[in-house]
Amino acid sequence: MLVFSALLAGAVAFVVGIARTHRLWIVRFLAGFYTEVFRGTSALVMIFWVFFVMPTALGWQLVPMWAGTLALGLTYGAYGSEIVRGALTAVDPAQKEGGIALSFTPWQRMRLILLPQAVPEMIPPFSNLLIELLKGTALVSIMGMGDLAFSGNLVRLALQESAEIYTYLLLIYFVIAFLLTRVMRGLEKKLKSGVGKRPEKKAVMPEPVGGGVK
Repeated sequence: MLVFSALLAGAVAFVVGIARTHRLWIVRFLAGFYTEVFRGTSALVMIFWVFFVMPTALGWQLVPMWAGTLALGLTYGAYGSEIVRGALTAVDPAQKEGGIALSFTPWQRMRLILLPQAVPEMIPPFSNLLIELLKGTALVSIMGMGDLAFSGNLVRLALQESAEIYTYLLLIYFVIAFLLTRVMRGLEKKLKSGVGKRPEKKAVMPEPVGGGVK
């Protein structure tokens, strides 16, 4: 669930975030409208809507796995789109002007100039968003899906041990979040390793005095 939701949220974040910097106002308006709608609604209510209301409204129903993935991916993708937009607009305008001077197309400027500088700055807030998404996956238990929270509740009902079971759940979520944070920090360091560095100058060997040995 976490993997699929994160992939969908990441795709939505980049598409909508880039659209919010588009030169056409209608594209910016539609992207902004999507962002405001999904940021302003509860993820829990969105899961209810996708799983319970959509079958009545549209006549077809998703299995709990894909209903939860769709609801969480679209909701957290709206938050991610603001991260993408903010990172893109934070790039020095002179970089964009340089791309225009080189006759780059808008897509070439985005791919070759803006994204390579903006993506490393997106990693820390994306890391926080990923942790929030991890905790948000517990909401799918309302659909009877066997996630950690749902499975823990079943064990609690069977053993009648609330304190121990929920303590274990907290520790499991903490360990997963800690590992995700380590991975994202490693990715951030890797992406930033080649940004802003000047090429190393090769050492020039001095010529021997007197023209060398003849």
